[in-house]
Amino acid sequence: MSQVPNLEAAVPWDDKRRAETLLRLFAVGRENSGSTVMFHSAVAAKQGLNPTEEKALDLLERHGPLTAKDLAERTGLAPASVTGLVDRLAGKGFVRRVKHPTDKRRVLVELNREKIAHLFAFFEEWAREIAAACEEFSTDELDTVIRFLQVMTEEQRKAAARLGA
Repeated sequence: MSQVPNLEAAVPWDDKRRAETLLRLFAVGRENSGSTVMFHSAVAAKQGLNPTEEKALDLLERHGPLTAKDLAERTGLAPASVTGLVDRLAGKGFVRRVKHPTDKRRVLVELNREKIAHLFAFFEEWAREIAAACEEFSTDELDTVIRFLQVMTEEQRKAAARLGA
């Protein structure tokens, strides 16, 4: 980035404590976002993937087989980019194209579960570490974090859609 965003201009300063908290939230959020991107880049690289490919596998794992159109909608990628993405993942053996069960004109992209089994094992270990780190928080605090992340995820999707428009 050539310029640092002026986040202070976006913060209402009529409540100084809230404004300072929001600025801290922006700073921590940026740090978290950066570490998340780097984490997924490292995971992807271990598998010979790029981060977009790794996150596409995550979508398929969470939602089951999807059409290329579904992948385009969920990733925000252009259809031609999704075609290239699926071609690369299929070429590496991570996914396969299968006929749609009810509409033979459509094709689904499904995971090759045998190929990604070791990747899931890594995430299971990581999930245990995260669960242990959450021990210091009450269930109510975790519920608040979940609600916050749901709202922020939706805002991030809207921002990405605006960039793609």
